[in-house]
Amino acid sequence: MVTRNGQALVIAVLGLGEAGSAIASDLVTAGARVRGYDPAVTAAEPVIDTGSEAEAARGAHLVLSVNSAKAAVDALRAGLPGVRQAGRPRRGEGQGRSPRPDVLWADLNTASPGAKRQLADIAGTAGVAFADVAIMAPVPGRGLRVPMLASGTGAARYAAMLTSLGADIGVLDGPAGLAASRKLLRSVFYKGMAAAIAEALDAARATGDEQWLSDHIAAELAGMDATTLTRITDGTRRHAVRRTAEMEAAADMLTELGVPPLMADASRALHARLTGTDSR
Repeated sequence: MVTRNGQALVIAVLGLGEAGSAIASDLVTAGARVRGYDPAVTAAEPVIDTGSEAEAARGAHLVLSVNSAKAAVDALRAGLPGVRQAGRPRRGEGQGRSPRPDVLWADLNTASPGAKRQLADIAGTAGVAFADVAIMAPVPGRGLRVPMLASGTGAARYAAMLTSLGADIGVLDGPAGLAASRKLLRSVFYKGMAAAIAEALDAARATGDEQWLSDHIAAELAGMDATTLTRITDGTRRHAVRRTAEMEAAADMLTELGVPPLMADASRALHARLTGTDSR
């Protein structure tokens, strides 16, 4: 059993979907005492099932919110009473309670930097340290070892607490929202590229050229090196006029094939914006 200040390390996991359940299981294996809550899922032993966010957070040194960006604020507000119940009465406030000084709330959801800053403000007002945590790769197959970035007032403590259990965490020197920003910048690139490939293959399937295009894409990706980025960015701006017309033709072709040209038309619009001629 892992201990913290002479006590068993207690971690609450809010959200027991694919990511939350994998992380919770690895935390138990690493020696932490894990309390879980999910309104739609019963925690599987040895994770301790609880009936609410507040109950899961009660007595926890660390609370991991792994539900969804839409649920993150509600989960924090619902969990704070449990954090307070673990604290000591405030001086002059009778039975009112403040959070334990070592409790930390970490939000692992994919949300905008603004949403992370809102969460940090709510936690800070309640006297709770907060870590904005960005999960940088798929959790299945990696679990707790998935690469993460953390920022905010509780980032260093989050990393210190979990790296000893096997986590892979990079600490960013900056406020909540910075880790989210890094993840989403990567998402614009990576998910945008994936979406463009998916759309191109849909069109190739409609023309009977799917295997040819699959091989061509694989060869292009395999041939990329440190010079590829410069070539792409310089070429995009230098040839924006010609590429605007080319992507307009590509979007027209996809429409004729019955494939919605979402990425092709977005590419046309971006090239047109670079030339200052986008009027659509």
